[in-house]
Amino acid sequence: MLACMSVETVTQDTSAAAGPLTLIHTADAIPGWWRSAVIYQVYPRSFRDLNGDGIGDLAGITEELPHLADLGVDAVWLSPFFKSPQRDAGYDVSDYCDVDPIFGTLGDFDVMMAESHRLGLRVIVDLVPNHCSAQHPAFLAALAAPAGSPERDMFIFRDGTGSEGQEPPNNWQSHFGGPAWTQVEGQEGRPGQWYLHLFDSSQPDFNWDNPAVHAEFERVLRFWLDRGVSGFRVDVAHALVKAPGLPAWGGRADGGSSDGYPGHEAPMFGQPGVHDIYRKWRLLLDEYGPDRILCAEASVDLHRLAHWVRPDEMHQAFNFPYLHAGLDVYRLRSVITDSLTVLDGVGAPSTWVLSNHDVVRHASRFGYNGLGPRDGDGIGLADPQPDHDLGRRRAAAASMFMLGLPGAAYLYQGEELGLPDGIEIPDHLRQDPTFARTGGQRLGRDGCRVPLPWRGEDPHLGFGSGSDPWLPIPASFKALARDLQAGSPASHLSLYRDALACRRELDLGRGSLSWAEDWCTGSSLGYVNGTTLVLMNLNHEPLEMPEGNVLIRSLPAGAGHALASGETAWIQLGPDAATAF
Repeated sequence: MLACMSVETVTQDTSAAAGPLTLIHTADAIPGWWRSAVIYQVYPRSFRDLNGDGIGDLAGITEELPHLADLGVDAVWLSPFFKSPQRDAGYDVSDYCDVDPIFGTLGDFDVMMAESHRLGLRVIVDLVPNHCSAQHPAFLAALAAPAGSPERDMFIFRDGTGSEGQEPPNNWQSHFGGPAWTQVEGQEGRPGQWYLHLFDSSQPDFNWDNPAVHAEFERVLRFWLDRGVSGFRVDVAHALVKAPGLPAWGGRADGGSSDGYPGHEAPMFGQPGVHDIYRKWRLLLDEYGPDRILCAEASVDLHRLAHWVRPDEMHQAFNFPYLHAGLDVYRLRSVITDSLTVLDGVGAPSTWVLSNHDVVRHASRFGYNGLGPRDGDGIGLADPQPDHDLGRRRAAAASMFMLGLPGAAYLYQGEELGLPDGIEIPDHLRQDPTFARTGGQRLGRDGCRVPLPWRGEDPHLGFGSGSDPWLPIPASFKALARDLQAGSPASHLSLYRDALACRRELDLGRGSLSWAEDWCTGSSLGYVNGTTLVLMNLNHEPLEMPEGNVLIRSLPAGAGHALASGETAWIQLGPDAATAF
C-alpha cells in the first residue's frame, strides 16, 4: 500500500492514459545515496537563533533538525559557519577550520553532527576556495610582506598600469559592482600593488597556481571529513584558476554570455586547470569511502557542466539552467531533456533546484506575469509587486513538478512553507555588499535571507526570543509559521511532506523520464517517471486530467477531473500505460 495512495480515482481503465511517450532517461541503478537525494539548504544565520542574539546558530540548527527529518529530506547542506568578519554573510572566511563565535563552537558543531546522524541525516558543508577574508592570517601576512614574496604568492597581486601604477592591472569587474582590483599601500606610504577580488574588496582571490594553496585546502577538506561530514558544496567552483596573463575581458562580470563575449571565453572562469584540482579532491574523498561527495556551484552551460561531473571529478553540480527556466514550458522541456541527456553521457545524475540564498524565492518570482526582478536583485517597496497568492500557487506546482524528476533535488530553507521574499527591508538594515557597492542601485539578496518563522505566537515568530533578528521578519510571515502549517493537512508544508514521502516510496529519484507527448503543449507539460505521470497545467483554463489514480495534487482544494490553472498532479498509471524503464 503506497503512503501516497490515491487522493481520487479519475478512472480505473488506464491503458492509454499517457499517450505516446518519448524516452529521455532510463532508471538509474548506479550506487550512491546522492544520486537521488533530497538535500535541504540551511542558511545558518536565518534558520534558528537559540542564544537570543538575533542571529541563527548551530545550537538552533540542532534544536530543529527533527523537523527536517520529519519533512523527509536525506541531507542538510550548511551555508558557511566558519570564522569570518561577516562582510559577505560568511562567504568571507578568516579561518576554515573553526566556527565563528556568532554561530557557536566546534563543540556545538560536533553536537549537531551527532544529532544529525541519530536522525539519519547527512551533513554537507559549504567550502569557499576561490577567496577568503581580508582578515585571514595568510592575507594579513601577504600585506605585510614585499612584492614577489612567498606570502604574496598565496594571492593574486599584480603591479598596476599607468605611469605610476595608479590604474588596475586589467579591466575586470567585481560581481558586486566596481573594479575587481584594490590597491594596497607600498613602501614608505607610496601606492603599492593591486590584489584581485572577483567579489567584494574584503574577499581576496587565492592564487591556485601556487601548490601551497592546494596543500592548505587539502588540509581543510580532511579537517571536516574527520569530523564526519558527508561532503562539500564548492562555492564558485569554476573560478579558482584564471587564464595565464589575466587578459582583459569586456564581457559580463559573472562570466555570462553577452554580445561579442561568449561566456566560455571568460578568462576568470572555467579554465582547464580547475579539473585537475577536483580530480585530486575526489581521490582524497575516496579515501573516506564512496559516500562522501562534492557538489559544484559552477555557473556554466549544461554541456560544459558535464566536465565537472565526470567519473573522476565531482559527484554533482547545481543545475542553474533549470533554476532560470522559470515556468516557460518549452524552456523547461529543453533544459530537462538536455540535462538528462548530457549528464547521462558522463554517468552523472542531474540536480534540480528552484531557490537558494542568491536568488529571489520562487514563491515571489512566480508571482509575476511579466518581468520580475533580475538575477541577484531583490524586490523593494518601490518595485512592481508580485501577486503573492499567484506566486504561492505556482510555487507549489513548480515544486511538485521538480520533485517528480529523476535525480537529486535541492530545497532552500523556508520554501516548504511557501515563504516569499522579504520586501519591507529598510535601506539602513540591508546587509548584502551588492547594495553598498552599487550605491543602492541593486538591492541584493537580503530578501531571500530573512529569518524563518517557526511559531506564530512566539516573539520574532519563534526565530529567537532575545534581540531583534539580523533582518526584519515581515508581519505576513506569521500566517506561514511552521507550527501553524504543521497542523493543517492543506498547508504548503503538508504538501512538501506528502510529496517527499511519495517520491521516496515510488523511488522517483532513481526513476526514468519519458515525455508524455499528448500533455506537452504550449501551456502544459507532462512526463512519465516509471508508471507515474507528472502533469503541470499553466493554462488560464482548467485541464482535464488523463485516466489514472491521482496520488497527490499541488492545490489542497483540488478535486474533480480537471487540473486548475497553476496546478500539478502525480497520477499513477496502469502497467500498460507506461513502461517502467
